[in-house]
Amino acid sequence: MADLWDVLKSHLVDQRAGWSMGSFGAVAEFHQDKGEYLEADAPAMLVRATPRGAIRLHAEAVDHIVPVAYETLSPKPHRWSHGIALCLPEKDASMKRRTVLTELGPDGDAVRPADRRAVLFDVGLNLPQCDFCIRTGDPALLAILRAGAGRSLFETGNPAAAAVLKAHPHRVALTRIGRIEVFQKIGGPDTGGVSPAGPHTHLLPQLLKSRRTHSANTPIPRYHMPLGYLHPANPVMDGFGRDRDFDIDDHARFQELFERFARPDLPIVRKAVLDGLARRLEPDQFPTPSDRFSRATVRITLRQQYRLAERFGGGSYLELVSRWRNALDGTADGAAMDDDAPGHGAFEPAETGLALAATG
Repeated sequence: MADLWDVLKSHLVDQRAGWSMGSFGAVAEFHQDKGEYLEADAPAMLVRATPRGAIRLHAEAVDHIVPVAYETLSPKPHRWSHGIALCLPEKDASMKRRTVLTELGPDGDAVRPADRRAVLFDVGLNLPQCDFCIRTGDPALLAILRAGAGRSLFETGNPAAAAVLKAHPHRVALTRIGRIEVFQKIGGPDTGGVSPAGPHTHLLPQLLKSRRTHSANTPIPRYHMPLGYLHPANPVMDGFGRDRDFDIDDHARFQELFERFARPDLPIVRKAVLDGLARRLEPDQFPTPSDRFSRATVRITLRQQYRLAERFGGGSYLELVSRWRNALDGTADGAAMDDDAPGHGAFEPAETGLALAATG
């Protein structure tokens, strides 16, 4: 799929785009700042690295990726989130699913050559589509990890968990489509209890217990699993989840991706809403879809049209959109489907953006 190659390469050099890999409850994220020093920069080879983190997408996997563009509702009525899930069929997506701390040896595939002698350990989370790992060359931490190998990191009395939190080793999310590496500190006592800006990780044991592969708010095709997500620039909020002036260009760019990669029926639902508005129908004349993703598309389209109408002077069209929103964009049916952080909602539900604080 040549156009997917173009999308991936162009967003690797877009500092406003974010990336994530992992599973439901265990996520590694890659973000970059404008002008940030690059330690590896080869978008044609799908590689990007900064002093804070790195990402590599496997070129041989791209032609097999099933991209799924999606939009999700925000609990804040003037917002929505969006992204592209990078999926594989379940049979091709599965990883090792180790259940205990396991030494894997030197990380010869590390993005930066300097990291390739450091030792990789699978944390043992038993994730379907991701081996969630830590990497270190620190002799003291290596000794503790090796002593705790073969046991769960969460096991009572295992000193490895506390040692990891204190030492802040690199975290590495491995999937069949690539890897994300995080070099920054683990969010916790040493970071004021919050995740550091830029590349970071989340590990949420309560979500891991659900054994789900992704949030129910993303329309992943049957018999497929999302291994990672691309989060293009959002037109209504920045990378920190703060409001921004509506950016019509960012909106238009994602709408092109939505038309190309969304679940096929959802752009049709969007066109039906736009057609109804163009014909000046009243909301009670519009048939409400029965599918939850279709209903969400209706609501998000109305939010987008409201922002566009505000941008271009309001008038009778803004009044019409407001009537539709009052009737169709209520608080029921999952108003808080997203957590208002552009890099999170795909793997985590609302209000769960906690830092990885136990196992790195």
